[in-house]
Amino acid sequence: MTLATAPVRFDLASDVQPAISEVAAPRKCSLFGVGVSVTDYAGVVRYLMQAAKRKTGATVSFAPANIIVEAASVADFRNKLNDFDLVCPDGQPVRWCLNHFHKAGLADRVYGPATTLLLCEAAEREEVSIYLYGASPKTLEQLQAELNRRFPKLVIAGAESPPFRPLTAEEHTETATRINESGAGLVFLGIGSIKQENFAWQHRSDIHAVQLCVGAAFDFIAGNKSKAPAWMQRNGLEWLFRLMCEPRRLFRRYAVTNSMFLYYVAREQLRRVLGLSR
Repeated sequence: MTLATAPVRFDLASDVQPAISEVAAPRKCSLFGVGVSVTDYAGVVRYLMQAAKRKTGATVSFAPANIIVEAASVADFRNKLNDFDLVCPDGQPVRWCLNHFHKAGLADRVYGPATTLLLCEAAEREEVSIYLYGASPKTLEQLQAELNRRFPKLVIAGAESPPFRPLTAEEHTETATRINESGAGLVFLGIGSIKQENFAWQHRSDIHAVQLCVGAAFDFIAGNKSKAPAWMQRNGLEWLFRLMCEPRRLFRRYAVTNSMFLYYVAREQLRRVLGLSR
């Protein structure tokens, strides 16, 4: 199985190459106290390829509703996420909220798996190497094979499957050193929501590359998980498709986070109707 990038509606070669050195970070708008970037695929790829080539480092989260809810509910995580360079509207409900509350005018979300492939395409062309961090050894092997098939000249400078337990301080230092010594400009993190954001934030200063929290992108691209049909993605129902595929693992997550997201939306709408400031 392969992962298509059907939602993307721009010409990568023509839209990304011009004026890479002059790209500024997209502005952020607050959703329930969480700063979310008002951007699209082309803007994200431009900005991140600039950072990757300069080796200045950057932190990127692809935020569906559950990430927004976690950040809105937990002050420590919210403070970390608000420190990220980019918090992309990964889920359609997040995009809808940006458009509704902030008139953002976004035509599409910025989906982590699709952005991963677009960045790999740009990295192949711009001769920027990548690093893969996360998943099982088998999934990593499948992922590398698929990326090599799609992008034959892409340089994968390193790939590792970290332990599922928390890393020691020494292991964190060693990991950052390995990534920096690999020379990679883009580091894709696939170690699970929240955990990967915490990892990226912890290493925001000592990893000199773009860190992208791409979640399940490894499994989707490797072919281990099925992607929701396009019509479900367009209508914000990807969560339902994933719930049907993994009901035992995901029921509690979606029962709680979807309800909380609706609560935050209703509360924000009420505040605006009443003219209350945050």
